[in-house]
Amino acid sequence: MNYKSLIRSRDLRIKLLHAFDWIPDKLMIQIQYFIRTGRKLNLKNPKRFSEKLNWYKLYWRTPEMKQCVDKYDVREFVKAKGCEDLLNECYGVYDRFEDIDFAKLPNRFVIKDTLGGGGSSVVIVKDKNQLDMTKLKHQTEGWISIKGKNAGRAWFYENKHRIIIEKFIDSSDNIYGLIDYKFFCFNGKAKFMYVITERKLGAGAKFGIFDMNYLRYPVRRNDERVMTDEPPRPSNFDDMIKIAEKLSEGFPEVRVDLYDVKGKIIFGELTFFDGSGYMKFEPDEYDFKFGDFFVLPPKRDYNS
Repeated sequence: MNYKSLIRSRDLRIKLLHAFDWIPDKLMIQIQYFIRTGRKLNLKNPKRFSEKLNWYKLYWRTPEMKQCVDKYDVREFVKAKGCEDLLNECYGVYDRFEDIDFAKLPNRFVIKDTLGGGGSSVVIVKDKNQLDMTKLKHQTEGWISIKGKNAGRAWFYENKHRIIIEKFIDSSDNIYGLIDYKFFCFNGKAKFMYVITERKLGAGAKFGIFDMNYLRYPVRRNDERVMTDEPPRPSNFDDMIKIAEKLSEGFPEVRVDLYDVKGKIIFGELTFFDGSGYMKFEPDEYDFKFGDFFVLPPKRDYNS
């Protein structure tokens, strides 16, 4: 069952899920996994990649993970790794919409929720003179007012939401748009990746899964549009792998997102629970294949 197709409004889905905040995380994750995949979640002996992501969500927690999922706080993590030159320019981070001085911003920029995910908490501004300030204020206040459990029960998204404004990355001269290279790394080694092209807010993107030789796997995710035209391998692809592995050191699993803009590598974000661990691969065997890359660590909880 895909409840996203039944309830198309993301805001309404989140409100409905918040009505069940009282349900313990483990049980709620099991319920959502069954609803989204049609399968019972195996947490005792997980084999699938999707199962291992949900085990990871429940049983391995560190302060660094909390830092890394925040789009502003992660900048210090990237700097500490010696990769400051990869960071996109940040114009500011704000607790309130009223704190933003739009007169000091350039004509083009991107506004995000520091704890937003899935491309749903992003506003791309290509001409600030055309901004609907009332609408934008309503959107951003919606982000920073979020409280309670995360929809996918990812524990670290229960931090304080803020507004971050970054430089607009111009990719108008690329027929594929701003290409997003998402490297899945396990204990500091990149094993496979998503390549995302032709992204349009509200309309999704085109999606392919590749190995580390830039060869495409014959598999798709059933919630993503299939890539029909593959972009060529970037000239700095080997450098991108090295960067992804450097940023992923110390984590049993993390997805490192990078952009390549005219040969310059730009850091995107770090994600630990891709798709909240509720994805389905077609053919299904790849859920196991990708799961083989993920060696689960001993349970760890820095709060205990």
